[in-house]
Amino acid sequence: MDLDTWHTIEPLNCPAVRALNSMSGKWKPAILYFLSLKTMRFGELQRAIPSISHKTLTQQLRELEEDGILHRRAFATIPPRTEYSLTARGRRLGPILEMLFSWGDEEENEEPAAARAG
Repeated sequence: MDLDTWHTIEPLNCPAVRALNSMSGKWKPAILYFLSLKTMRFGELQRAIPSISHKTLTQQLRELEEDGILHRRAFATIPPRTEYSLTARGRRLGPILEMLFSWGDEEENEEPAAARAG
């Protein structure tokens, strides 16, 4: 289906909306960034993003796992050990996140159109 058809038939189920929903969440871009560097354990991620709460990190990781963006590997050791890594689907987000970063960086210094018009 083309873009016009998606937005005419099911605007909230278009591929762009689904993709943004997978990445939406205040902390997901940061989590994805750190996991793009290497496989990490929960504690490593929490130290890398010190302002995220334990509960929020857990929730964001679960959502990313449910969306097939990251892989959770639990080891049957004492104490328990869990590692997180990006799946192939998650790694494909790298260039998209880099483009979003660049766009956001460029837009940061530009005045919004509404402010220019006012």
